[in-house]
Amino acid sequence: MIEVTGLTKRFRQTLAVDDLSFTVSPGRITGFLGPNGAGKTTTMRLLLGLDRPTAGRATVNGLPFRELARPLTQVGALLDATAVQGGRRAEQHLRWLARSNGISRARIAGLLELVGLGHAAGKRVGGFSLGMKQRLGLAAALLGDPEVLVLDEPTNGLDPEGIRWMRGLLRSLAAEGRTVLVSSHLMSEMAVTADHLIVVAQGRLCADAGIAELVRPGTSLEDAFMDIIGRSAP
Repeated sequence: MIEVTGLTKRFRQTLAVDDLSFTVSPGRITGFLGPNGAGKTTTMRLLLGLDRPTAGRATVNGLPFRELARPLTQVGALLDATAVQGGRRAEQHLRWLARSNGISRARIAGLLELVGLGHAAGKRVGGFSLGMKQRLGLAAALLGDPEVLVLDEPTNGLDPEGIRWMRGLLRSLAAEGRTVLVSSHLMSEMAVTADHLIVVAQGRLCADAGIAELVRPGTSLEDAFMDIIGRSAP
């Protein structure tokens, strides 16, 4: 599971994450919500060892990401689907990642088929649409068959069919007992995808509860979100 305890990150005068604590449990989809600048991406970067916290701790299965052996086999992440070398071919990109973590190349063809890129295995990523890059990023996240997935806006750039496909895939991964943390601004999608919600604003925790607890009958997740954010405002 993912555990965040007293996590704090300050960039000079800006307090991006403020004493944040929460747990992401396996077997369900946890939505990570907050307005722009709430600290969601910074929290994910701290969790994945891309930034160092000012204080506190973020761990996966009890260890900081930097201490994990062969981390791709334990944590799959998608933060920025466009951060791929454009001249690299899709299959080549996954082969390079597999080699870096001692993962069998035998998984690559099947994963490309799973995410709908079997036809594009030999094509250069620079020619991919944003939706195709998202699918490739998801294949990279699944490459090591990890127990934990950390995904930032995974439906960005996908068409309605792709969004529905992503929803079904995330549900199946959670049903297998994996820990799935998904950040998104799409309230309508989170309403039909997430089982549990963590809501942050100004770097602080505002809500940590099941979606059924937060959304009252006759209201929407958007209504609940705006109410939570409004109550957290200084």
